[in-house]
Amino acid sequence: MVTQLSPYHLGKARGAYNSFNVFNAISWNLLVGIIITLFALRLGASSTYIGLMGATFYIALLLLPLGKVLARRFSIIGIFSFTWIVRSICMILAVASPFVFYAGYRNIALLLVMLGVLFFQLFRGVGMIGNNPVLSLLASGPDRGSYMTQIQIINSSIGMFGSFLIAMVLGMEPPIFIFSILLGLGVISGVISGSIIRKVPEPALEEDSQKMKISDIFKEALSQDALKHFMFILFLVVLVSGVTRTFVVVYAREVFAHNDGLISLYSVFGGLGYLMAGMIVKFLVDRLGAKPLFLVCVILGIVSLIPVIFFPHGAVENVTGTILFMVFLFFMLNFGFLGSEGIAQTYFLALVPPGKILDMGILYFFIFGIAGAGGSFLSGLLLDFLGLAGLSPFVSFKILFAIMMVLAVIAVATQKKMKSLGSLPLRGALEVIFSVRDLRAISLLDKLNKAQDLSEENRLLLELHDTPSHLAIDGLLARARSPKLATRQEAIRALEKLHRLSKNAETALIDDVANHPFTTAYISARTLGNHNCLDAVPILRESAYSDDYMLAGETFVALAKMKDETFRPEIEKIIQNSQNPRLMILGAEALGVYHNGESIPVLFDILREKVQPPYLRDEIMLAITAILDTQKKFYKILARYSADNSLAFPLAMDEADSTLEFVSTALSKKKIPYESLVGMKSLAERFKDAAENYARKKDGAELSRIVIEMPDEYSRVGSAIKLVLSEALLDEDLNAYDCMRLLIIHWAAQELRIWVAMVR
Repeated sequence: MVTQLSPYHLGKARGAYNSFNVFNAISWNLLVGIIITLFALRLGASSTYIGLMGATFYIALLLLPLGKVLARRFSIIGIFSFTWIVRSICMILAVASPFVFYAGYRNIALLLVMLGVLFFQLFRGVGMIGNNPVLSLLASGPDRGSYMTQIQIINSSIGMFGSFLIAMVLGMEPPIFIFSILLGLGVISGVISGSIIRKVPEPALEEDSQKMKISDIFKEALSQDALKHFMFILFLVVLVSGVTRTFVVVYAREVFAHNDGLISLYSVFGGLGYLMAGMIVKFLVDRLGAKPLFLVCVILGIVSLIPVIFFPHGAVENVTGTILFMVFLFFMLNFGFLGSEGIAQTYFLALVPPGKILDMGILYFFIFGIAGAGGSFLSGLLLDFLGLAGLSPFVSFKILFAIMMVLAVIAVATQKKMKSLGSLPLRGALEVIFSVRDLRAISLLDKLNKAQDLSEENRLLLELHDTPSHLAIDGLLARARSPKLATRQEAIRALEKLHRLSKNAETALIDDVANHPFTTAYISARTLGNHNCLDAVPILRESAYSDDYMLAGETFVALAKMKDETFRPEIEKIIQNSQNPRLMILGAEALGVYHNGESIPVLFDILREKVQPPYLRDEIMLAITAILDTQKKFYKILARYSADNSLAFPLAMDEADSTLEFVSTALSKKKIPYESLVGMKSLAERFKDAAENYARKKDGAELSRIVIEMPDEYSRVGSAIKLVLSEALLDEDLNAYDCMRLLIIHWAAQELRIWVAMVR
């Protein structure tokens, strides 16, 4: 069982662990970073020696079972602290090696370096038993990925700064004793880091961790396809990462003959690559998930290997070109492969149940150790073998890096077998990475999480409303449950703008409709309708009778958009019996969305009421035109009439005149029987006179007869609606409205145009 810290204690624990990481990163870079490789090369070490020394980093991880045994009797933090202090003290052997070298014992000096590194790594391997439990304790909550990446950023920042200082110190090939000073500082930093880690709370030991043997751990892992596939991919990536980053130093020295200072400067750019990878991953991991970012980093690592394989031999002597090339190579290798190692641990902690972190962590580092140690040692042997076979370092490294690229490609090719764990697919992640809108939404969400007061929170929610992105859903849902009305309202309005909703979002909006009438329920109802959430139909039907008229009205429209035809008669009844203008307006809008001609008589009945306000009449008119499929054109006419009521007659005659002209032009181009031609022209002329009589004198009898005479086969509305409208032309209550007469004249004109256009 994993202990959950309160926010206050979690903050204190993270602060202590961050301090530990600062001194630990300083110690690491001064003791076993690039400096130890340069030191060994200055002492005349071979590729096999470098490979073996690099392998100790990974071999040490095989001692995790010993750490597990110790964890049964001692505290995890105690083991962590003790081993970290002792491992640093062991490097005093390496501190003494320059003096042995000056005494003329080069091989003994190399042996002291190897022993110091070996003991350093072995004690580290035992202490690593606490790594995953501590990280699991501290990286709890929704920011797990970003916090773990923050640790990576601390390490890479220290590494980059340390490499820069080392480059300055080693830039002019100083005496070897300078390495003693740098290593001594590393020992001191390591002892300090081991002391600080004691301030971190003790993580709980899993209940069954003492019962599982190493063989049982492997059996359980192999029985889980997701874990098995991930471990295979991790094995390949760690192998490639360990080999390329270990031997790129040897590559720079043996192929291009660059000095220690220059190579240390390259490591600054390597640290920059790792830092940038960490910053990008921290920014994206909690939104995209670990899997796609892991794959992106591996792919970038592969890209960095391509120039090595195709680097021309003639360019080796080009100093400027080789320096720029090595800067690129160090940067990209660290960005890609070291970045992938960091995000792999985030993925692993999400993949493994909390109760299995300690045991499966041993498996994780076993794979890490076997891959890294085997890769580094065998690569060193391969380079020395190729050298003995007569191949130049230039060709030997091409072969080595080509093999590494093939292995990395295999890792990417098998990525589909990795469990997504809620992550976006690779393609979707790449779309987000290259989308300015999505990246801005992520930035706003990060700021929202750090908002200090309600006004700032509402401002950011308003910006998210203007930056719709599906990545914002989880962050918006958290605010949609806020006790503050304004915050809930802005969050739900932002959800409304999204192109699609998740199931969690739909559920939250349905709950909001049920539980927050008179506040935000109406926005949620509108959002559910806009996103065609059919699961919401039952609760929306209930809400249609709510005393909250805003909610009821939005419910009408939502049900109409979801084509809930069975509820349409209920909406008609509600708005017929209502005296609330807004409820009637939204009901009319809903009937327009339904697009069912049976609703036109209901809308006419509402218009017959003598006391309806003009704005309600306009909305009903537009709903009728929506059913008649003429809303877009009639809206312009209605807008001009609303601006100046004296234009009623001129606007009506414009419709009649333009229709007569259209009919004359269209018929002149058609080859139809003479009798039909004359009849249609006559009807068009009668239409103009009838429209004038109806618009001026409110007499619709002639226009009603013309509507009936027009054939049904070309009508867009059908015979039933034509009959309703022909009767409306004779209705004195409806004819009293100028805008109603405008509507019917406009509709009749459109019907006449359609008939003439379609006839053959």
